[in-house]
Amino acid sequence: MNSSAIAAPEVTIIVAPRERFSHSRESLESIYEHTKYPFKLIYIDGGSPRHIKDYLAQQAQQKQFQLIRTDYYLSPNRARNLGLRQVTSKYVVFIDNDVVVSPGWLQPLVECAEETDAMIVSPLICQGTPLHEEVHCAGGESGVLVETKGETTRRRIIEKIYKQGRKIADVRPQLQRHKTGLAEFHCMMVRTDLFQQIGLLDEELLNTKEHVDLCILVSEIGGTVYLEPKSLMTYVTGQPLELTDISYYMLRWSDAWELKSLKRLRDKWNLTEDEYFKNKYKRLGWRRNMTIINPLARKLPIGKFGSRATGKVLFFIDKAVNRFVTTRYAQKHLPSLQNQDS
Repeated sequence: MNSSAIAAPEVTIIVAPRERFSHSRESLESIYEHTKYPFKLIYIDGGSPRHIKDYLAQQAQQKQFQLIRTDYYLSPNRARNLGLRQVTSKYVVFIDNDVVVSPGWLQPLVECAEETDAMIVSPLICQGTPLHEEVHCAGGESGVLVETKGETTRRRIIEKIYKQGRKIADVRPQLQRHKTGLAEFHCMMVRTDLFQQIGLLDEELLNTKEHVDLCILVSEIGGTVYLEPKSLMTYVTGQPLELTDISYYMLRWSDAWELKSLKRLRDKWNLTEDEYFKNKYKRLGWRRNMTIINPLARKLPIGKFGSRATGKVLFFIDKAVNRFVTTRYAQKHLPSLQNQDS
């Protein structure tokens, strides 16, 4: 824990696994290097490989943070809730294990919450490498849009991210702290007393739209979400997976988990199953295809035609393996997924 001579609102940082483990060291080291504001840290280690498990155990002992370890993989909200049950501070920061923070990132989030009474504060989140150069999320919109035509009423999900893909150098000088409608779980700071009103995070949202769900809930109770661009960080994406990442990545972005999450979102908010959902169903597995299948097909010593044919074969293999991985996990750790068709 860092220390300070002046009294300050207490903050607990919960680090949770997102989709891989290979950025864990870089992420954790950035937190301790670049955070001067006092904090406690709870690290959720959901089934990491041995070298990461050993590193985290050593770091927990050295830096005196709380380490919660399971020997099986965790969905993000399940991991966050494990940490959240331990939190007694005024604020909790959820941050993924592939996020690298920049110097002085935490204090602006606290100042924004204290000065605006925001329920959630989002930093300016970047994506990829080089670090802190390309915007991933600078706020946005979320909610449910109700459209009525005659006797037909449609309830549609709203999800819009601002300035994604823009260069930080181009947008940051114009950005000011402001109320927004969207924050992402890559990193967000939340008033802990929110969970006394809404309960814990929804664990039926296994892999997608958890942040949209939370932002809608905050809006429903009259809370506010703010963007604080003085706080900057990057989630590291686009890097090849290490071998020890693949099994978790396969589960994390499995067809079954996404289908169950979308069904939960639809039913929870009484949404019309429109083109939004149909497009999601058509694109099931696109992350695995982009990150695992396509790179593998390109590495094989065959021509373009052979590469396309091999890609199709790998696609069907991926579906079969993904179904097996998800079913086996469900039988052991998530009974509600046993009969989910992936």
